[in-house]
Amino acid sequence: MSARDEYRYARLSWPEVNEAVELGKVVLLPTGSTEQHGPHLPLDTDAFLCESVCLEAGRRAPDRVLVLPPVPYGLNLHHMDFPGTVHIEPETFVAFCLDVAKSVAYHGFEKLLIVNGHGSNAPLVELVARKTVLQTRSLCAAVSYLQLALEAFGRVRDTSVTAHADELETSLYLYLAAERVRMDRAVAGEDVRGRYLSSDSTPDYPVRFSDVWSRWTRTGVHGDPTSASAEKGRVAFEAAVTGLLELVEEWRSWPVGERSDQHSRPPEHPIRW
Repeated sequence: MSARDEYRYARLSWPEVNEAVELGKVVLLPTGSTEQHGPHLPLDTDAFLCESVCLEAGRRAPDRVLVLPPVPYGLNLHHMDFPGTVHIEPETFVAFCLDVAKSVAYHGFEKLLIVNGHGSNAPLVELVARKTVLQTRSLCAAVSYLQLALEAFGRVRDTSVTAHADELETSLYLYLAAERVRMDRAVAGEDVRGRYLSSDSTPDYPVRFSDVWSRWTRTGVHGDPTSASAEKGRVAFEAAVTGLLELVEEWRSWPVGERSDQHSRPPEHPIRW
């Protein structure tokens, strides 16, 4: 298989990496978590779903996409009262992902995209993307794959809350690997809500606040997975993959401009960040 046909970064040989750079491929870094997802979903939910979307995008556009091995851990201390959860300190996560991104940029790839599948990683991957732009000559952006699926999923959903181990995530897992889902254990769960904030910091509230989960739930579920289905998952999955491929096309054509120093005299060169 040539570099044009191989979409999995780690399957390339080093000469094929050079070829992939010349093809102008966009490198995707899937990020997720290993954490509780209620009594009905596996611990790998975030990482598995995110990587599946990225790999499918690669299968459909191998000449344009290259998928890195996923980062399966994230910021999860708020879930640690539920057995199995693995937490990575935010500073460690940012440093690790930034090193990955800088390595990819070093080899000549100009366009990187961090595709996130874990809500608490969102501010961290945005920071990684920004640091990559500032510390390399490559461009890096971050996106949640779930955001690419919400509009389509909104046309088939039966519940109103999109949060954690909910109708959306459960439907996606049912579509991709139904044998791992224990629908007989699926239960609905709700967080504490006020006027300005909720205990799970859902997007429809202006205040960002994430409480320790065991303070407000005994199941680890936020949302209602009981109405999930594989068909709903198919709709969401197709929308996420299609949206990601459209984003890849836009990102590939995004200009990489030259910096222009506007100082009237040379700046203080010894200062570094």
